[in-house]
Amino acid sequence: MNTTIIIETARKTLAGTISFPEVVGQLLAAGVEYYHVDYAGLKKTFYSADGDMVVTPINYEGLPPVAGDFDAAALRADILDSQRNNQPYRDFTVRAMKAGTQGYFAFLCGKRVIYFGRQGDQHTEWFPGAGPAK
Repeated sequence: MNTTIIIETARKTLAGTISFPEVVGQLLAAGVEYYHVDYAGLKKTFYSADGDMVVTPINYEGLPPVAGDFDAAALRADILDSQRNNQPYRDFTVRAMKAGTQGYFAFLCGKRVIYFGRQGDQHTEWFPGAGPAK
């Protein structure tokens, strides 16, 4: 994996200067197969198909605690706001945590993100234009 590209992409994501489609393209080019966002641990872990990994911090100050109950409708509204209105990633993060999102896995080749709450609740969001195989 290209650690330099991964770290720079993570930095741009936190700064809000890169879109999700750009993130996906850059991470795939860097050799990332999937990544895990851990709001409890305030970190992102990027994985290659070979098992290599790179960890970067989520260094936002003043984040709320992850809510105890998972609110899938609030999370879905948060996701749609990002897709339609280019909501800054920090705002997405705050809203996701308030909606009870403990973390998520973004499967780049699988074209989906699986969000999960503290009690095991989950929501799968397909990348725009993707969906389950029929």
